[in-house]
Amino acid sequence: MDSAAVEPSLYTVKAVFILDNDGNRLLSKYYDPELYPSMKEQKNFETNIFNKTHKADNEISFLEGMTIVYKSSIDLFFYVVGSAQENELMLMAVLNCLFESLSQMLRKNVEKRTLLDNMDGVFLVVDEIIDGGVILESDPQQVIEKVNYRADDNPLSEQSVAQVLQSAKEQIKWSILK
Repeated sequence: MDSAAVEPSLYTVKAVFILDNDGNRLLSKYYDPELYPSMKEQKNFETNIFNKTHKADNEISFLEGMTIVYKSSIDLFFYVVGSAQENELMLMAVLNCLFESLSQMLRKNVEKRTLLDNMDGVFLVVDEIIDGGVILESDPQQVIEKVNYRADDNPLSEQSVAQVLQSAKEQIKWSILK
């Protein structure tokens, strides 16, 4: 057996980030603290990737010993980063799951303004797909169901607040009539 062979690992994803069409960071999660430990190093890495990929029609790139899969939509660029030995198809499955989940959540309106307006949901989607670099889910439908379940599970969701207000109105109305 080759001594240079890398041990298989569940820690597949090194980073996920979304940039706007100017290369500015909208969301980033780095799962390997040794990869780019400082914010400055992370931003330099993101700038290098953006400069290499924003005009290309490819879906995969190799930079600084990393495998990068990416996709663009209107004014956004989505990136998933893995090690050089990582299976590109696994990384692409994560990228597609992220994009499709966000597309469903944002009602097919995957653009910067809508993304920023729904950033809490975007973080939930990312956290449902990847945890600490380990891929948890690659089916967008499952991700959306889990994210919606969490939102519905919140006792102070918009619907329950409306119900509480309606109930309070009815109680006031009955107390006035008595």
